[in-house]
Amino acid sequence: MKTQIQIIVTILMTLFFMSGCENKENQPVQQNQTKNKQTKSSDIKLTTTNETLINLTPIKDGFIFHDFKDKIVLINFFATWCPPCKYEIPHLANLQKKYRDNLQIIGVLLEENKTNSELREFIKEFEINYPVTNGSANFNFANIFGGVQSIPTTFIFDKSGKYVTHYNGAAPEEMIDFDIQKVLNKK
Repeated sequence: MKTQIQIIVTILMTLFFMSGCENKENQPVQQNQTKNKQTKSSDIKLTTTNETLINLTPIKDGFIFHDFKDKIVLINFFATWCPPCKYEIPHLANLQKKYRDNLQIIGVLLEENKTNSELREFIKEFEINYPVTNGSANFNFANIFGGVQSIPTTFIFDKSGKYVTHYNGAAPEEMIDFDIQKVLNKK
């Protein structure tokens, strides 16, 4: 009986962490998404917590990632208050380390009123080893994807910037790893 309860609790916890945080009208992730819509023809400049710009240009099936040529790019939309987002971070950090020569992960914060100083503390606490962007351009960027309806939401683009796949909610590290391997082995 005790083993059955442990199995049920494990399944419920897994389902909790595999789901995403839903947008609610009072949550910062939804605010600002309809303001200043980014057009597909203009360049996008995302600013990291270290004030570095990440430059990209929308193309038909993805983006030109000017700063990460010849790398698979994984865009992870997240918020610091979201438990599934926090759950996913160590897995993303593992993948960034494992594929450092072929992969660039970019964390895109969808949360208003978070200072870079606060976000740098979060980065340090969760040992994030990839750039994290902050600012209103993040919401404009999310609008290009049709607005991000739940977080975390993650998109993978191949080395030429073409869309490969995406995940709504926290994806298992093995699933993301499998998709990265498919892109690396694609001829």
